Amino acid sequence: MDLYLPIAEMSVNALLIVLLGGGVGFLSGMFGIGGGFLTTPLLIFYGIPPAIAVASSATQITGSSVSGALTYYQRGQVDLKMGFVLVGGGLVGSVIGSFVFRWLQSLGQIDVSIGIIYVLFLGVVGGLMLKESLAVWLRERRGEEPLARVRRHHPLVAGLPMRMRFPRSGVYISPLAPFLVGMLTGVLTVIMGIGGGFIMVPAMLYVLGMAAGVVVGTSLFQIVFVTAIATVLHASQSQSVDIVLAVLLLVGGVVGAQFGARAAQKLPAERLRLFLSLLVLAVAIRLAVGLTWTPPELFSIQTAF
Repeated sequence: MDLYLPIAEMSVNALLIVLLGGGVGFLSGMFGIGGGFLTTPLLIFYGIPPAIAVASSATQITGSSVSGALTYYQRGQVDLKMGFVLVGGGLVGSVIGSFVFRWLQSLGQIDVSIGIIYVLFLGVVGGLMLKESLAVWLRERRGEEPLARVRRHHPLVAGLPMRMRFPRSGVYISPLAPFLVGMLTGVLTVIMGIGGGFIMVPAMLYVLGMAAGVVVGTSLFQIVFVTAIATVLHASQSQSVDIVLAVLLLVGGVVGAQFGARAAQKLPAERLRLFLSLLVLAVAIRLAVGLTWTPPELFSIQTAF
């Protein structure tokens, strides 16, 4: 069944978009990530204009993150004090990101810019994940014990002023550190259409030194608010949110996440991380090829991806 997307100004196969959202939702449930870093490139591959793909992905992430954040809150695994600091930084970053987004639009370079940013971002993140996954796999092959993570914040964080206690996270640090982490996530959310959990979770663990038990829940808490404001900014300033597309993705994502969560319980964690790193690198390579390969129709923007 074909549906017309009013903002993207094109018809799409509704079932295929739902299945795409379901596939990303499956991976999200399996790996515990937002999935926006995959949704946007896959929509671009399908032919959705990059600016529309970014804005609609942010809308979909808002809806899919609410239930997760509520679940963690009910379990007592959300540090509200830390969360509100992260949200404050995220809101500032979202505003900055919206100005950058509109500036690139005014230059007519938003589509190419999104593609380049994604290639760099996914290439670096995928490479680091692959390196870590292979290191764990090699240690297992040699029969060595996995390295225990020592929880401490980064030395640069220790030097920041106005330190305060975050009891639930178990840290005594300056609120400037989580504020800056949230601000970076906000910028990337608006420009790339990602929830930011892909960056937030490692930063909260290895930069801020937060207790692992509250990291995922607090990250989801921040994602809900930041992606919501990113959606509002996209809708009001660049008019690039296609609600029909977002709803189709959300329907598939909610269902797929349930199956992904069940599958994750049956597969070893190190194999999941290795698979995810290879998937991220594959998407980055596909985007890089789309940016450099000469399209068959030189005057068609869509075929460049």
